[in-house]
Amino acid sequence: MNSRLHSALRVLPQYLSAHVLLSAASLALGIAVSLPLLVAARRSARVRWPVLAAASLIQTVPGIALLALFYPLLLGLSALTHRLFGWSFPALGFLPSLLALTLYSILPILRNGITAILNLDPAILQAARGVGMTSRQCLLRVELPLAAPMLMAGVRTSAVWVIGTATLATPVGQTSLGNYIFTGLQMEDWVWVLFGCAVAVALALVTDQLLALIELGLSRRRAALAWLGLAVLLAGVATAAAVPLRAADRGGYIVGAKNFTEQYILASLIAGRLRASGYPVTERTGLGSSLAFQALAANELDVYVDYSGTLWNDVLHRTSRPPRALMLRELRTALERRYGVDLLGALGYQNAYVLAMRRSEAKALGVRTIAELARVAPRLTLGADLEFFARPTWKALERRYGLHFRALRQYEPTFMYHALMSGEVDVITAFSSDGRIAEDHLVVLKDPLHVIPPYDAVILLSPRRAHDAVLRRALEPLIGAIPIGLMRRANYMVDRPHGKRSPRQAAEWLARAAHLR
Repeated sequence: MNSRLHSALRVLPQYLSAHVLLSAASLALGIAVSLPLLVAARRSARVRWPVLAAASLIQTVPGIALLALFYPLLLGLSALTHRLFGWSFPALGFLPSLLALTLYSILPILRNGITAILNLDPAILQAARGVGMTSRQCLLRVELPLAAPMLMAGVRTSAVWVIGTATLATPVGQTSLGNYIFTGLQMEDWVWVLFGCAVAVALALVTDQLLALIELGLSRRRAALAWLGLAVLLAGVATAAAVPLRAADRGGYIVGAKNFTEQYILASLIAGRLRASGYPVTERTGLGSSLAFQALAANELDVYVDYSGTLWNDVLHRTSRPPRALMLRELRTALERRYGVDLLGALGYQNAYVLAMRRSEAKALGVRTIAELARVAPRLTLGADLEFFARPTWKALERRYGLHFRALRQYEPTFMYHALMSGEVDVITAFSSDGRIAEDHLVVLKDPLHVIPPYDAVILLSPRRAHDAVLRRALEPLIGAIPIGLMRRANYMVDRPHGKRSPRQAAEWLARAAHLR
């Protein structure tokens, strides 16, 4: 536990500073958007109703969905500006997170401000007009000052919402305290999960109390209190901004990873080789499968590991099943021609989807192949990762074998294995390079029709890095160097219930075991 806590503390400045800057920028932008809307809506029901309805509607969209939806929108806009004006902007990470959180911050500020102004004593407003104040003077000198305490209460609510929701920015490539939570959940590292939650809660509480100090100063007409609270808040943001820039801003490399154990290990392995060459590196982990490739093709990432079957089905939308070597050759040509992405080479093992069952249940049902599984599938429940049922591979399995299960359930990969062992599901879509298959004594069902394509682990380079001699020289020794047995052992080091290693430790072991040092 001490080693895990130490590793959590080591990255705290990076995660916390990124979280603070994202939250502060989103809240500031939310206030800047809300105040003009408040002014426009305070006296007009025609403006007030649609503005509040739109802000309320945004709150019904799940935070992680809102964050993810901005990425393809910004990616398209970036491509358009590049085509029209010759410049583009990063669509992954900070910008989609900023826009989504800004939208989330608006409702409490707007609702509290409008409610405060609408409930002001009419006599006060009449007196203001009676002494000759214009509408603008009435707003600035009477309405907003009197509404300020309640408006600040809305800002406090908004700040807590934003800080909490910002932990969901990790899957779109933005570093935040959510990195602790997403990584910890995947690896069942509850120290990291609790640490990330505790720091996020502490940040929200401290921010709320500083905003409460500003609110107290405004309500009691004590400017010193308000200025003190604001000064401490700004000092905190300035301290966060002083943390060194990410590696990419200093001419380094961005290494991407999807959201499961093997990807974290391989990202650490690649990052370690680049750091050993003297180059700064940023790791952007926890990305969705399609988002990772889109980010690479848009030069938001420099390098990451993907799988040939995923690229063949989901990126190129091919349905044929060529031999492994032919698939790799065609992938290299098609990815370079269509996206400018370079397939540097295969690592030497496959991480294919497989259908797996508990040995005892498979024996009792007489199931050894997917074809035999189809006979009993209507009585069984299938568990899969969060992406599998949207993949062409599942549709092909369903069609070719006539699979019809009693129920389908989705899990984070780690919990999928627990669901199988506890009997909540009967079959899972396991991964062939996962060490838990052997440790849990699972039976992998044969695929006699060869519906599941090859899933060779391959290194992809972004268009801007395709001819980067330093990057290629650092990574070429990995090609063909990792057998599946070593990858399974490295994965299980992180996934095993006791004596866990971090992805970085597993990557270091893998480098030594594969004689890469």
